[in-house]
Amino acid sequence: MKIALLIFLLPIFCCAQEVKIDDWAFSLKGKSGFLAAHSGTMGHLAKDRLFAGELSYSKRLRSKNWSEEYRNPYVGVTLYGSNLGNKEILGYGFGTYGFIEFPWARGEKHVFTSKLGAGLGIVTNVYDKHTNPKNVPMSTYLNAIICLGIQGRWYVKPQHALIYSLDMTHFSNGSSKVPNLGVNMPFIGLGYEYTFKKKEISNFETTKFERVPFFKSWNVSVVGILSDKQIFPTGGKRYPVYALSGMLYKQFKPKVGMEIALDVISKQSIIHYRKYIPKTQLSILQIGAYVGYNIPLDKFRFVIGMGKYIKDRYNPDASFYHRVGMRYQCRNGLLLNLVLKSHWAKADYIEYGIGYTFNYKTRYAK
Repeated sequence: MKIALLIFLLPIFCCAQEVKIDDWAFSLKGKSGFLAAHSGTMGHLAKDRLFAGELSYSKRLRSKNWSEEYRNPYVGVTLYGSNLGNKEILGYGFGTYGFIEFPWARGEKHVFTSKLGAGLGIVTNVYDKHTNPKNVPMSTYLNAIICLGIQGRWYVKPQHALIYSLDMTHFSNGSSKVPNLGVNMPFIGLGYEYTFKKKEISNFETTKFERVPFFKSWNVSVVGILSDKQIFPTGGKRYPVYALSGMLYKQFKPKVGMEIALDVISKQSIIHYRKYIPKTQLSILQIGAYVGYNIPLDKFRFVIGMGKYIKDRYNPDASFYHRVGMRYQCRNGLLLNLVLKSHWAKADYIEYGIGYTFNYKTRYAK
C-alpha cells in the first residue's frame, strides 16, 4: 500500500532536483463515473452513481537535467473525495495524492496531458464477517489511492482555463490484508483552473545526453527487500517476505532506461501452502529472472517489468511475476525501492527495499 507514498512525495523530489518553476495554479474539478465490477464477486456492489470532487495545486517545471525532455511537466497535490458506488456497504472514500502530468501536445490555448498520481486515502466502511460480510473489496480503513488518466486545459484567458479529464481512480491496500479486491472507478471530469503567473524564466543550457554502446556503462546494484503478506482465510496470519535482488541498470536515452535482475525470494507463507508436503527454508526459495522498462526523471525513475521463476518448487502462484513502482538513486550510492510485485492482476506483496549502487558516487555524483 505504501507504494503510493513515493509518488505522493514526487513533487518534493522534482523540486529538489535543480528545477525552476515558471507558474503555479489551483484547480477545482467535479467528476462523475461508475464502479467497475472487475470480479464476479463484486456484481452485487455497483448500485450508486459515482460523484467525486478534487481540489488541486500544481506547478509547471523546468530543469536543465530532464524536464525539457518531457515538455516541462506539471507536478502537484490533489485532495479527493467521493462515494464508492454503494453507500451502505462501501461508504465513502477520501484521500490526497501527488501527481505528475506529462504534456502530449501544447498550443497557444490548449494543453493535453497524461496523468499519473498516487497517495493515501481512507474509506468509511470495511469488511467485517459479522456486520459487513459483502464488502469484499476493502478490508482496511487506510489504503493506497491511485489515479491514471488524461487531462486537457483550454485557456479561455491566459490565467483562466477549463479542464476536462478521463481517468481511473483506484483504492486498494496492496494485498496487505484480505479480502482486497479493491475498487476501480472510471470518471469523466470537468473543472476550472486559475494560474498565478510568475516572472518569465530566460533560457538556460541543457545537459546533452551522451549515448554509449549497449554493453558499456551499466550500473550494478544490490537491493535488500523486506515485506509481509496475509493469505486466506480472511483474518489469517501474516507472514514475512525476504528477498535479495542483484540488478543491472542502464539509461539508453533521456526517456528510456532498462534493468535486468536476478531475484532470490523467501516467502514464508509457502511453508503453509499444502501443509501435507514437508518443506524446508531452502526448498521454499524462489529464484527469478526479471527484465524491466524504466522511465527516468533524473535520479527518480518509474519501473514496470516482468519476470519468470527459474526455481519455484511448489508453484503457489503463476510462473510469471510483474513489477510496477519506483526507485530513487541517492547521490551517495544508496538506492531506495518501493515496488508492487504481482502475478498478473493479483497483488502479491509490496517490496520495501534499500540497496547500493556500486561506484555511483565516483562515476556520476557532482
